[in-house]
Amino acid sequence: MTYRTASLCDFPPETNKTSVAFAQNFTVECLRSDGHSSHKIASNHETILVVPEAAITLVSSEGSIDIPKRSLVIIPDGQYDIVFLTAGRTFALTTGRIKLEQSSTFEQDGSGPAQLDPRVKPIGKPFPKSESADGGIRVYSVDDIPHPSGNPRLKFLQTSTMSINWVEYHGPRDRTKLSPHSHEYFEQGSLAITGDFIHHIRTPWGPNADRWRDDQHITAPSDSLLVIPPELTHTTEGVGNGHSVLVDVFAPPRKDFISKGWMHNAADYIDPSDNVVAADSNGHKA
Repeated sequence: MTYRTASLCDFPPETNKTSVAFAQNFTVECLRSDGHSSHKIASNHETILVVPEAAITLVSSEGSIDIPKRSLVIIPDGQYDIVFLTAGRTFALTTGRIKLEQSSTFEQDGSGPAQLDPRVKPIGKPFPKSESADGGIRVYSVDDIPHPSGNPRLKFLQTSTMSINWVEYHGPRDRTKLSPHSHEYFEQGSLAITGDFIHHIRTPWGPNADRWRDDQHITAPSDSLLVIPPELTHTTEGVGNGHSVLVDVFAPPRKDFISKGWMHNAADYIDPSDNVVAADSNGHKA
């Protein structure tokens, strides 16, 4: 078995431009502005907008809506204009990005791995909406999303084809309480929003010692995306005394998090594999 390595993409710092990085099942697009420009995005699946510090107006054929900073926004499929009202960044996460003809877009790493990794779980059938779900644009204040009991660092949100973990804390992460783990079927994206991080990566040993690899300790600043293939043991450490925000990205949605009642908006979707409405973040069913 030859393991793929984790790959780090740094989003270019140029203002008023966009850049996109690819995993096998999803894309992460970084949109920047000095507060006086707009960008277009389009997808044939729902998109999650991560709006850390820049107030924006989201414009579609249906109208417009103002989005405050520190928001997570789920938008239906289609094309949108993102008008920046203040300087900053917005990140667009989706499994169905449509490439638009924009000279300001810089694409990194082509369109994913050079060869499809058969270990990566396919997206499959999107989760349909529950009867009680709002079919339009949904805006969530990060500060209003509950965290799982006993773990204030984490918050969870999903769309019909992907899910994210919002990870936030102050000061360096406790090095005696890291969480090394691996995913058998998932490719994980770790999007550094604020702060500096070290991604610790360990490749499993197989019977052929000539293929063993040393552990990696990858320094990652904010505005970067680490794509972690299946089976690699990994954990991320926020370093320094400042503020840390990291968003972990998965596609399809993480059913294990849904079953634990951690996914804040899980009641908006029905698992297509069992036709059961998932529990919300309080453990209730729709």
